[in-house]
Amino acid sequence: MSAQAVLKKNLSTVEALNDLIIDSIQDIKGKKIVKLDLRKLGDAPADFFIVCEGDSNTQVKAISNNIYKRLKEEEGQPPVHMEGTQNARWICMDYFNTVVHIFYRETREFYDIESLWSDAKFTEYENL
Repeated sequence: MSAQAVLKKNLSTVEALNDLIIDSIQDIKGKKIVKLDLRKLGDAPADFFIVCEGDSNTQVKAISNNIYKRLKEEEGQPPVHMEGTQNARWICMDYFNTVVHIFYRETREFYDIESLWSDAKFTEYENL
């Protein structure tokens, strides 16, 4: 397989993973879903950030649980690393190429992660 074919396959796999993450967030009625494409930024820690919020700690935890469950069952992909599950005010799930940030509303406003990466390409998804 050529290097270009491998890159194309990897990109389609990452995009499919991102789509599944976004669908998993929408399952639990996560709000203000944004995908940041960081691939053109030289100092980015990942290719994509997916950011969303929940109205309560319970919803934030439920969103992370649903992402974890679906990606593990449907893609065989548990996160490489996960933090913040105890307080559920900001849960970070690292899937290597994609990092998911699930915020409690006030915590998201405080950290304003989107403005830190404002040079990225943003894709917004509707609330369901």
